[in-house]
Amino acid sequence: MKGLSGALLRYRIMAWVTGVLLAIMAVIFLPLKYVFSLTDEGILATIYAVGWQAHGWLYILYVAAALDISFRMRYSVVRTVAVALAGTIPFASFFADHLVARSVHARMSAGQVAEPVAGGDAH
Repeated sequence: MKGLSGALLRYRIMAWVTGVLLAIMAVIFLPLKYVFSLTDEGILATIYAVGWQAHGWLYILYVAAALDISFRMRYSVVRTVAVALAGTIPFASFFADHLVARSVHARMSAGQVAEPVAGGDAH
């Protein structure tokens, strides 16, 4: 299980980036579009379209990071799917990040993972 700490860092970054963008789009831009009709044209329409496209592309990277950490931690299929889908529900990626980080730290502190030592020999 080499590289678990790096996989966790990648997952946490993607969980936060994807989660923040999804929260902004859901909390700010969905009401602007459907309640106030302010994103029908102009700069807000462009920001709305680019925001959702950016979330889509970032979500692909999030899923890659989620699968990486899930496989390294040997999560069940259900837990792996739940972690991956957390990037589609506003604010869920923050909870998933917390739970994944807690399980990784618990496994590492229990000594179940041998992390490489910085500057150590790779033999």
